[in-house]
Amino acid sequence: MKNLTADYWEDRWQHHQTGWDIGQPSPPLMKYMAQVADKATRILIPGAGRAHEAIALHRMGFTHVHVCDWAPSAFEYMHHVAPDFPKEHCLVGDFFAFDHADYFDLMLEQTFFCAIDLALRDAYVRQSAQLLRPGGRLAGVLFASEFAKAGPPFGGTGDEYLRLFSPHFTVLQFDISPDSVAPRLGNEYFIELVKS
Repeated sequence: MKNLTADYWEDRWQHHQTGWDIGQPSPPLMKYMAQVADKATRILIPGAGRAHEAIALHRMGFTHVHVCDWAPSAFEYMHHVAPDFPKEHCLVGDFFAFDHADYFDLMLEQTFFCAIDLALRDAYVRQSAQLLRPGGRLAGVLFASEFAKAGPPFGGTGDEYLRLFSPHFTVLQFDISPDSVAPRLGNEYFIELVKS
């Protein structure tokens, strides 16, 4: 297992080893967000990277989009292409140490869960539940298979995910996404979970 520290991810950004970046907002997430009418929804995107989704939501008029990433270099792209994105909404640091209990209405998952050490998945679920207000939602995509080679990224199975999330969340949607980008089509679950 690699030492998946802030320095590790910063090094990946510095050396342009960012194969997880699809170069655009995730189509399943954008389809979901098109149904969210309240532009004041408090949104968190952890492990946001170049933050394509955050930029798109900002341009759609969402006013409380927050992004979190360990690597300072991850946000350079966003600052360049969306200079009016609120700097105070760009949180450089450890998602697991982020302390805003019951603050967010919605957390969007796009390639963060698959990037963390497998041993941290329980902590991810607990922290997500802690950051969301009662009735808050976690929506996004998870890989729908395990991978033969060592990660990151790390995959998983639907049964595993359901076991992980069920102590803290009620499942609203959990299906293979028909809207994923071509390389991931058929291999991403779209999930929508509500904090129990």
